[in-house]
Amino acid sequence: MLASIAGISGTVQKRLIGIICIAVLFVILNLGLWPCHAPKNEVAWLKARNGLRFGDYGTVMSTRALDGTGSRDTESCSVEIWLQAALTDSSGTIVSFYAPNHPARFSVHQSLGDLMVQSGAATWQRLYVDDVFRQVQPVFVTITSGMQGTAVYVNGTLVKAARQLRLTAGDCTGRLILGDSPLQQDTWSGELMELAIYRSELAAPAVLVHYNAWMKKGRPEAAQKENNVALYLFDERAGNVVHNHAGLSLDLAIPDTYTVLDKILLEPFWQEFGMSWGYWKGVLKNVVGFIPLGFCFYAYFSLICHCRRAAPMTVIFGTTVSLTIEVLQGYLPTRQSGTTDLITNTLGTWIGVLSYRTVIPELAEMLPWLVSAAPPRR
Repeated sequence: MLASIAGISGTVQKRLIGIICIAVLFVILNLGLWPCHAPKNEVAWLKARNGLRFGDYGTVMSTRALDGTGSRDTESCSVEIWLQAALTDSSGTIVSFYAPNHPARFSVHQSLGDLMVQSGAATWQRLYVDDVFRQVQPVFVTITSGMQGTAVYVNGTLVKAARQLRLTAGDCTGRLILGDSPLQQDTWSGELMELAIYRSELAAPAVLVHYNAWMKKGRPEAAQKENNVALYLFDERAGNVVHNHAGLSLDLAIPDTYTVLDKILLEPFWQEFGMSWGYWKGVLKNVVGFIPLGFCFYAYFSLICHCRRAAPMTVIFGTTVSLTIEVLQGYLPTRQSGTTDLITNTLGTWIGVLSYRTVIPELAEMLPWLVSAAPPRR
């Protein structure tokens, strides 16, 4: 389409190439920035039982920071979660804690069918528990940590222990976020029925007692020594507030619109890097998505503008478009703003330039009427 066809005037050719370039740019901007607004917060009360249902874009957050779990030096904490994932092949952040001066706190994630516990007190540490979400059914998860490391129980039974991962009460402080990450959109879909936080390490017998109490009575029978600082039963059934039944004034708020608490602008690529299929699929999409831009705008700069440095100008233009999208995505809660996309989009633009410089001359040799569209060989 970008080639000049015999019998078509130069003015028409310029307009045609210009229209194609504008169309390609419009599509790329639309894909990168849609939706251009904050959607409705997809969090709803369950009808048949206590709990909240989280949709594609849903989050709940505490009205203030949780600071009643003791000092950072307290070497123990525990979290109980009763939940049901919506899908077995999905990923997202279930529970996380956040403070601006220490963003890498304790968090719990679904990673496809597995459960992931993450903490970044010094360097990122992750503990994976296989097949927790292999079926769409309610599971009761207890994560307890102390001097001997961290243990994960599922339905009252120990399934994984890691001595190298140790959580402190300080890891369970800050703003409490449910269903999403506090820094980038990482929503989790499913149902959350109960959540409890302790500033002590629960022993195996206590974990089993709590599990049986949750299943029979809908709440734990916590002893005073267990220091229960947060207990959410999600029994309000209406409204936009979830009350803390542990006594502290640490209620949770359900926003009307979906929002990310402290959105990252241009997250460094080394922090975004991962070995998951989702990460590499995103990399491939961002490379392929900018190939048409490089192809079309190289034709525009070389054939219409007659630029002597059409290739570098095209690459610079592609990087500028990518940077504009990433900066704007920093203000859109449903999109992630990072520097990985700058690299992959720039690479895609360059591949588009190379594609034009390779394909068009070859076509021109086979189809002489394309010769005026072929860039000079250098």
